[in-house]
Amino acid sequence: MRKNKYYAIYSEWAEKIKAGVMKPGETLPSEHELTEMYNTSRETIRKALNLLAQNGFIQKIRGKGSIVLDVQKMSLPFSGLVSFKEVTEHSGMKVETVVHQMGLMKPNEWIKQKLKATNQDEVWEVIRSRCIHDEHIILDKDYFLKKFVPFLSKEICEKSIYEYLEKDLHLTISFAKKEIIVEECTEEDRSLLDLDGFDHIVVVKNYVYLDDATLFQYTESRHRLDKFRFVDFARRGV
Repeated sequence: MRKNKYYAIYSEWAEKIKAGVMKPGETLPSEHELTEMYNTSRETIRKALNLLAQNGFIQKIRGKGSIVLDVQKMSLPFSGLVSFKEVTEHSGMKVETVVHQMGLMKPNEWIKQKLKATNQDEVWEVIRSRCIHDEHIILDKDYFLKKFVPFLSKEICEKSIYEYLEKDLHLTISFAKKEIIVEECTEEDRSLLDLDGFDHIVVVKNYVYLDDATLFQYTESRHRLDKFRFVDFARRGV
């Protein structure tokens, strides 16, 4: 068995779902059937199915099996703290990040309030659109305190800022406070996104903290209404 056989199985079914060969609400073959179909172990099949579930292609339901989901909407974990790259890297989607603006600024009153910044602080402003299947449908506006992020480049912003912060700067990003609202589209939204006639946009505001509970980043992630669902998992305590 090749080490990456589970990924090949995942890719095959992901393509079937994206192509509409498998429709929303239909059920994948059982683990036993897939094991025989691919002449492999149940562990390999479970890895492939787990990856399909993680990337929003299926929902595994006890007693019913693996149900195909509507992939026209991209699932984003509302309670999690993940980067765009982490969300999309195994999705099979054609994605691109376009940096429209990046540089240092002195904080205005709005940024001071969001980041608890002072007149002595400098702040990185990064404005990027996320292009999925040739449509610009997310506008990310990020603000980082320079005292924690001394350097940024366009290349870093085109790839993954969080990967750079954690691997190169060795920052420990711990938690975020989030707010989700719907607003009327701004002129900036209209100029940088493909809004397809929508007049409102979903805005996720993130206040991001390091492991010592220091606020170092504020982000507004602006999403086209029809392309996303925000998912969460909650368990009632007893």
